[in-house]
Amino acid sequence: MSALNALVFDPVVSRALGAALAIVFLAGAWQKLRDPVVFEAAIENYGLLPAGGAAVLARVLPLVEAAAGVLILLAETAPYGALLAVVLLAVVSAAVAINLWRGRSEIDCGCGGLSQQTLSWGLVLRNGILAAAALLAGQGDIGRDLVWMDYFTVLGAVLALIGLYVSVNQLMANAPRALATRH
Repeated sequence: MSALNALVFDPVVSRALGAALAIVFLAGAWQKLRDPVVFEAAIENYGLLPAGGAAVLARVLPLVEAAAGVLILLAETAPYGALLAVVLLAVVSAAVAINLWRGRSEIDCGCGGLSQQTLSWGLVLRNGILAAAALLAGQGDIGRDLVWMDYFTVLGAVLALIGLYVSVNQLMANAPRALATRH
C-alpha cells in the first residue's frame, strides 16, 4: 500500500464528513445572512478591520461559507470545498486567537446559531478539527461506488456527527456561564 493510498478513504467516510460539514457551513452561512447587522457587529467587535471593513466582510464571508458547504457536499467538487473550508477556518481561527492573545475573550464569536458563544481556545480547537475533517472529506474515495446500504450508513454517520457538533458547541457556550456560577 503506497502512502497515497493510505490517505484515501472509503467513500462512506468522505461522503459522511462532506455532508456533515456541508450542514455546518450552510447553517452557519444562513444564520449570518439572516441577520447581517448582528453579524457585522460581531465582526466589528473583533477590532481587526479598518472602518467599513466589517460591513464588506459581513456580506462576503457568509457567501464564502455557503460556497464551501455546497462544494464539499459533492464528491466531484469536494477537494475545492475542502480547500475553501480550510482557508476560511484558518482565517476565522486567527481572528479568534488574536483577540484571545489581546485578552478579549468576552466578545461573541459571531459563529451564528443560538448558542451565543464567547471567544475561547475551544473554538480554535473546534475549527482545527473541522479543518482536519474537511481535508479528509476532500481526499477522495478508494474508487468504489456507493451501494444502497452505504447511503444508510452515511445518513447515520451524518446524524451522529451533527449531534456531536451541536452538543460540543452548546457545552462550549455554557462553560463560561457554568464557571461564573461557581464563584
